[in-house]
Amino acid sequence: MERLIKVGEIRPKKSTEVRHSRIGLGFEKLDRNVFDPNKAYRFVEEAGVKWARLQSGWQRTEQEKGVYDFRWLDEIVDHMISMKVEPWLCLCYGNPLYTEEAKKYFGSVGIAPVDSEEETLAWLRYVKATVEHYKGKIHYYEIWNEPDGKSCWKHEKDIPLWGKFTRRTALACKEADPDCEVIGLALCKYHDFAIEFAKTGVLDVLDGVSYHAYSVKDAVWEDRFRLFESWREQYNKPNLKIIQGESGTQSRSDGSGALHGGAWTPQKQVKFLLRHLITDLALGVEFTSYFSCMDMIEALRGLVGNVASYLDYGYFGVVGADFDEEGHSTGDYTPKPSYKALQSLASVFCNEYERCELPIESTIEPSIRLIDEDDDFALTRHFGFKKPNGSFGLTYWMIRNILKETFESTVSLRFKKSDLPGEIRLADLATGDIYKLTDEMLVDEGDTIHLVNIPVTDSPLLLTFGDFID
Repeated sequence: MERLIKVGEIRPKKSTEVRHSRIGLGFEKLDRNVFDPNKAYRFVEEAGVKWARLQSGWQRTEQEKGVYDFRWLDEIVDHMISMKVEPWLCLCYGNPLYTEEAKKYFGSVGIAPVDSEEETLAWLRYVKATVEHYKGKIHYYEIWNEPDGKSCWKHEKDIPLWGKFTRRTALACKEADPDCEVIGLALCKYHDFAIEFAKTGVLDVLDGVSYHAYSVKDAVWEDRFRLFESWREQYNKPNLKIIQGESGTQSRSDGSGALHGGAWTPQKQVKFLLRHLITDLALGVEFTSYFSCMDMIEALRGLVGNVASYLDYGYFGVVGADFDEEGHSTGDYTPKPSYKALQSLASVFCNEYERCELPIESTIEPSIRLIDEDDDFALTRHFGFKKPNGSFGLTYWMIRNILKETFESTVSLRFKKSDLPGEIRLADLATGDIYKLTDEMLVDEGDTIHLVNIPVTDSPLLLTFGDFID
């Protein structure tokens, strides 16, 4: 990027400045009280996101049978609303008051109330109480978290049972608030689970489905979406909402959780975040939630009374923290490079815009930069967007395995002036820097403009035509 002429930076927008966005941020695990939300709220607001995924915490809310204390969750919900961020709630995890097995696990994670009718009825009462309590404040409710994973569903896999449990929970939500919308699945990995789940007929009581897409392969993110998109026609649910509910990666190689063991670094986390969220936006998800706001313990298999069993730090946050001896995120919460990238993306892709195909011709020119020829732009992953003011944006990157290599090259493009009007700029979404192309890169050919030897990397760049960045 050193060949370019820096002319500005993307101005981060606060959530209070944004009317609408499909970009959200995970604010999970406060049902287990693993970080201080008061120290984290400002990072949500200043990121410019408009959605925050919360977890309900049955065991934290009902500690005496029939008595529901929502004060801990009220504070979080109300604070999100005050920042113009919409909270959506994952109804999840067990309660030791009703299930003996739930006493073993930190936060009763993964213990579902399905072994007896008494447990299930207690769960349904809790669900109704929760939805009634947040009527007018929370619109979307998600049923459980990763039931296809062995950590979050510590029971034998029984998909017909899961379908029945989902149906009863959805109906309880609708009984408490007929205007709410209910989201099912929240799957982490199993394609077959989703197929069998749909066959139970439970989609007729759901407004949408959510999925998690922890993969280093761009194609997997799209494949997950396409599966659920096909259900709109297959099950006559044209308005079925599809939500990417949780996906992210660590910023260091010793992090626990999904994708653990990978050679992750802060810069690789940046690439993952940008590539994943742009793909989600281009596919047309209802909204997408990046996991997560904070560095915190994973604690999916933690045992009560055994602190060491849940001191498994994920390092998924776009905000970093230190940890005390109990695993609580402490110290000064500090934004990572991925936080800056999230701010840049959220600032540009907010309010009104639409996906469109841009009429661009790829050319391959000699590239002094490479002492070779350009790479073919047609081999990049790229998406075009248009805003109501007539401006266009083109995001693009070269698909490479994020963990294996860092890629940098050049590409060349030609387009008609009449097709893409406006001043041309190039923005690096990772840093927020905005550049003007040099005269050598910007060749006026009369009716056409030829962009020659412009940068391409494995991290998304954004070409803008007109006032796409405001």
